[in-house]
Amino acid sequence: MSDITNANTTNSGVTEKLVTRSGVEIVRNGHVHKLLQSAQEDWEHAVQSRFVKELFAGTLDDDVLARYLVQDYQFFDAFISMIGASVAYADQIGPKLRYSAQLGMLADDEDGYFQDSFKELGVPQSEQENPELTDTTAAFNAAMNKATDSQDYAHLLVVLVIAEWIYLDWGELDLGQPERFVHYGWVDLHKGDDFRGWVQYLVDELERVFPADDAEAAQHLTEVWQEVVGYERDFFEVCYK
Repeated sequence: MSDITNANTTNSGVTEKLVTRSGVEIVRNGHVHKLLQSAQEDWEHAVQSRFVKELFAGTLDDDVLARYLVQDYQFFDAFISMIGASVAYADQIGPKLRYSAQLGMLADDEDGYFQDSFKELGVPQSEQENPELTDTTAAFNAAMNKATDSQDYAHLLVVLVIAEWIYLDWGELDLGQPERFVHYGWVDLHKGDDFRGWVQYLVDELERVFPADDAEAAQHLTEVWQEVVGYERDFFEVCYK
C-alpha cells in the first residue's frame, strides 16, 4: 500500500492528515486510510514488484515490457469509459469539468507513449489491437466495465484511485532514472506534480463521497477495493509468464 506506517502528520483545521510515501495526503482513520489498510500487502507487492525495479534499472527485457504494454493498452478503452462515466455521474459541476480535462491528457500524452513504444519494441498492429488477454487483464477490464455500468460515482472512484495511485506510488520511488525512452517514458507518465495533483483530487473525492452512512454499500466498495488491488498485484507478474 502507499506507505502510511511512517507517514508524516499534518493538521488541517480539526482534521488530522497523513502524508503518504508519494506525497498524497489522506485523512487519518478516514475512509481512504481504512481502504488502504484493507489491502496493504497486495498494494505494497505491486509497488515493489520485480517489474518496477527492472524498469527503473533499465534491465527490463524488451519481450516482457512488450507483453506488459500490450496488455495494459487493452485497458485504455475501459479507463476512458470510466472517466467519461465520472463526467456523467459526478454529483457536482467541478468534478465533471476536472474529468473532462483529464480525457484530453490521456489522448495526447499516454496514447503517444504507447504508439512510440510499440514502434520501438516492434509490436505488430494486430497484437496491439487484438491480443489474447491474460486472465488478469480480462478480470481487470471486467472490473472497470462494472464500475462504469454501476452509474455510481463512489464505485468509479474506488477503481480510479487504485489504478492511478499505485502507479504514482511506484513512479515516485527513488530508484534512479533509466536511459531508454521505453523505460523512462513510462516512469515519467506516473510521477511529478501534475500526476500527484490528479491522484490527490481522486483521493479527496473518494473521501468526500464514500457512503459511510450505508454499511452495505461501504462493505461492497471495500470488497471492490481489495479485489482490484489484487488484480494490480497480479498484473505486474503475468508479463513474465
